[in-house]
Amino acid sequence: MTTALLHTAESLRTRARAGRRAVVMTMGALHDGHASLIRAARRVAGPEGEVVVTVFVNPLQFGAGEDLDRYPRTLEADLKIAEQAGADAVFAPDVDEVYPGGEPQVRIGAGPMGTVLEGATRPGHFDGMLTVVAKLLHLTRPEAALFGQKDAQQLALIRRMVRDLNFDVEIVGVPTVREDDGLALSSRNRYLAPDERRTALALSQALFAGRDRHAAQEALRARAASAPATRARAAALSAIGESRAAADAHALARSGAPSATGGPAAVLASARQVLDEAARLRPPLRLDYVALVDPADFTEVRPGHSGDAVLAVAARVGSTRLIDNIPLTFGATV
Repeated sequence: MTTALLHTAESLRTRARAGRRAVVMTMGALHDGHASLIRAARRVAGPEGEVVVTVFVNPLQFGAGEDLDRYPRTLEADLKIAEQAGADAVFAPDVDEVYPGGEPQVRIGAGPMGTVLEGATRPGHFDGMLTVVAKLLHLTRPEAALFGQKDAQQLALIRRMVRDLNFDVEIVGVPTVREDDGLALSSRNRYLAPDERRTALALSQALFAGRDRHAAQEALRARAASAPATRARAAALSAIGESRAAADAHALARSGAPSATGGPAAVLASARQVLDEAARLRPPLRLDYVALVDPADFTEVRPGHSGDAVLAVAARVGSTRLIDNIPLTFGATV
C-alpha cells in the first residue's frame, strides 16, 4: 500500500472513505511503540476502514525551558514507518493549519487531574495537550482514537474530556511497548548517551520491583481466601499471616522505609529502593516522582485499596526526562 502524505484538513476531509476511521496522534519521531499503535488502529478500523496518523509537534504542551526546539522532526522516516505499519494516510499539518489565528485564546482546561504528578511538574502541559487533541479530533473526524498507556495520565485525561464534553469518539488504550531490556519506548530515548541509558533502566526496574512485591502480596491474599472453611482455617490464616508479616518485614528491611507496612506502601517502598540506588549512579537518576494512584482521578491510593491502580514514575537522566508506569490490580482485603 502507499500511504498518502497530507498537510491540510481540506485534503483529509475530501478523501474518499469507507468504514471506520481510526486515528493515531503523534508528535513524530515514530518508533516501534507508535507502530504498535498503528497496527492496533488497523484492527480497530478493519480492512474496509481507514487509519490516519497525525504528526504534529504541539507548541502548547511545551513549557519554558523544555525541548520544543530540539524535539526530533523526522517526517520522511515517519512516513515510512507509518506505511509499514499499515497507515492509509499521514496528516502532518503546520502550526498555522492547526492554530490559524495564532495561539488560541480559548483552551481546554485539564481540571484537578491535570494539576498532579505530570501536571505539577509541567504546569499547563495538559491544557495544551487536551486543546490540540480536541482540535485534531475535529480536523480528522475519526470514529476511534488510539493512545499509548505509557502516557497513563494523558490517556485518563483524554477519556475524561471525551466523556465530559460529549465527543462522539471511542478512545482505545494500547499497552506500553518495551525494548528487550525493559526500557519503555520513547522518542526521547534517542537523547540518551550509553551511560545515561544504563541509568535510565532504573525506571522500568523500579516498576518491576513494585509489581513483584504486589504479586507476592496478592498470592498471599489468594492463599488466605482459599483456606478451607474448617476448624483448621484459623490455623491456616495464622500461618499465612506470619508469611505476610515476614514478607513485609523483608520488604521494609530492603527498602529502608520503616513506615511501609504492606499493601500499597510496600509496593511503593520496593520501587523507591531501586530509584534511590539509581540516584547514586554516575550519571545519577534525578527523581521527579514515584506514585501509586487511582487511574480514575490520579489521586494516591489509600492503605487497603482494592481495585485498579497505576504505579507511575518520572525522572531525569542528564538533560532527558522520562516517564513510565505499569497497571496493577489490588484484590479485596482479607
